[in-house]
Amino acid sequence: MLLDGVNHIAWISKDVGRLGRFYERVFDAVVGPTRSHGPGETMTVIDIGPATHLNVFVIDGNSEADRQTPMWGRGRIDHVGLAAASPEAFEVIRERLVDSGASDGTVSDFGGALSIFFRDPDGLEGEVLLPKPCTTSPA
Repeated sequence: MLLDGVNHIAWISKDVGRLGRFYERVFDAVVGPTRSHGPGETMTVIDIGPATHLNVFVIDGNSEADRQTPMWGRGRIDHVGLAAASPEAFEVIRERLVDSGASDGTVSDFGGALSIFFRDPDGLEGEVLLPKPCTTSPA
């Protein structure tokens, strides 16, 4: 395979400080400095994994962060799926999501993975996934 996962996901926020604190508290993310990214625009990189980042933009006068629509009505990118590092990490994240009011803690079993949905402070829907071990034996 020529690719090794996702490098970053970019989105627009109204309050990168609030968003950064959420990702730090729930996911142990590391929030980098906020830098100018052009006139009336800043970018903050939030590290969420060894090689995966959230590039969060705050743009003066841009109202896209205010728009919230139901699932499958959000455009080409509907939500972000994050991979839990281990079963223990999955449970810690689940507890932190519930404690922060971002999720009711429901775990869905999608066959190959367990999943928890959440909504971050900007209203972006996210999902944390934990792959299930293969339970089939070779024939």
